[in-house]
Amino acid sequence: MNDSPILVLDDDPGTVSLVREIEEAGLRCVHVESAEAFWAAYETDPPCVVLLALVVGDIDGIEILAELGARRSRASIILCSEVGGRLLDAARRSGRAHRLNILGVLKKPLAASRVLGLLPEADAFGVRDATSVRRHPVWRPGPPDLDTALEHGEITVALQPKFRCDSVALDGFEALARWAHPLHGPVPPPVFVSLAERSGLIDRLTRRVLGLACGWIGEVDSQGPGVPSALHVAVNISARSLSDPAFLDRVSGVLGDAGTKPSRVVLELTETAAMEDPRASLDLLTRLRLRGFGLSIDDFGTGYSSMLQLVRLPFTELKVDRSFVATALGSAESRTVVRSIIDLGRSLGLTTTAEGVEDAPTMDLLGELGCDLAQGYHLGRPMSPEDARALAVRAGGVGHGA
Repeated sequence: MNDSPILVLDDDPGTVSLVREIEEAGLRCVHVESAEAFWAAYETDPPCVVLLALVVGDIDGIEILAELGARRSRASIILCSEVGGRLLDAARRSGRAHRLNILGVLKKPLAASRVLGLLPEADAFGVRDATSVRRHPVWRPGPPDLDTALEHGEITVALQPKFRCDSVALDGFEALARWAHPLHGPVPPPVFVSLAERSGLIDRLTRRVLGLACGWIGEVDSQGPGVPSALHVAVNISARSLSDPAFLDRVSGVLGDAGTKPSRVVLELTETAAMEDPRASLDLLTRLRLRGFGLSIDDFGTGYSSMLQLVRLPFTELKVDRSFVATALGSAESRTVVRSIIDLGRSLGLTTTAEGVEDAPTMDLLGELGCDLAQGYHLGRPMSPEDARALAVRAGGVGHGA
């Protein structure tokens, strides 16, 4: 089920079966094996995700990344190659230096579960291994469909818990938008978020998710003594919102209607979003901090521009990219990157959060490195507001606030 496709550039023989598995999960793929076909598909059917092999015949994937950067591509990118270690890490840094959203890097051979696991809010795809791939007819929602969904309350939220690394105490949740169409079933978040941005519906979508998150906070607080009084909820915001002069007043209005204090809400944005218009970002983010909102920079990279913007902008939280976290145990380079980001956050007085924690050894490593918070499937999958409320009631700890 999708609108924008996943555009795959790879001539590996196994890519055909990989694409078939991804399509069986309900996503649309366009598979090409040449640079000419890639750019033709990119122009005629703009992708939401690019799966890019670094070497395809005589094609240099770094050149593709440079051109995508020059075009200011908004597509999320997954890099793959037979090579591993530092060379893949270097390719990732190259992509981020071009201000591209690099979801992660994968060493071949590829599996559909590994690709889908890197996609934003991958739980919404319902695919964690080959046995869970489900067949869905292809459906492409348009602006009227999303408008109807917003009007009729089809947009809901799932809440993924965040825990302290030192004590494994519950600290807060991240609110993730979900769309369950009454006829076509779940629509992947990358699809409808991209649609909202292109169709001018992103503000309504953000207010819907924020309103549901604030309403959930009110329900938790009403449970009485013993419930963590400083639990926060994080909500993702779009780059387009940063250039909207009325965004601050609208967000404040949502919180006012729900009776929620700004200190209970963390607004997340990617580093790419923050750098689209640095001056507008600085103005709006500073005003949000003055109102008491927490601010989190997501998908943090290791390039000079990332460090510069972190110092310039008033963030309160730094999220370690899941692609670094996922490979930290097996890659000395990834461990060094994770350690460096945690140390940087600590030196700047920021809360550090690791995404994509999939097992206990990774959680132990993060504790040793001094990371503050963690989230991922090992700790808790995205859950219904009711289940999240029950978890909060059982927890009875204290969150960090903003």
